[in-house]
Amino acid sequence: MPYLVGIATVPASVCCDGVKQIKGMAVTIEDKRQACGCVKDTANKYQNIKEDAASGLPTKCGVPLSYPISKNIDCST
Repeated sequence: MPYLVGIATVPASVCCDGVKQIKGMAVTIEDKRQACGCVKDTANKYQNIKEDAASGLPTKCGVPLSYPISKNIDCST
């Protein structure tokens, strides 16, 4: 959370581990849609998350995702 709310300049390793787990679990298109929905729902539960930090998290962790982490993403595509 410190990175996502703007307190830290880099994400903690445990945060990046979470991104890696999400990527590893989302193999099929349906898996990716469900993971996207979970990420979106979680992002919307925390109003103080900075959108740019959330969307840049996969890049900062070196774990590219096929969808951005965002409160506004359309997970149906």
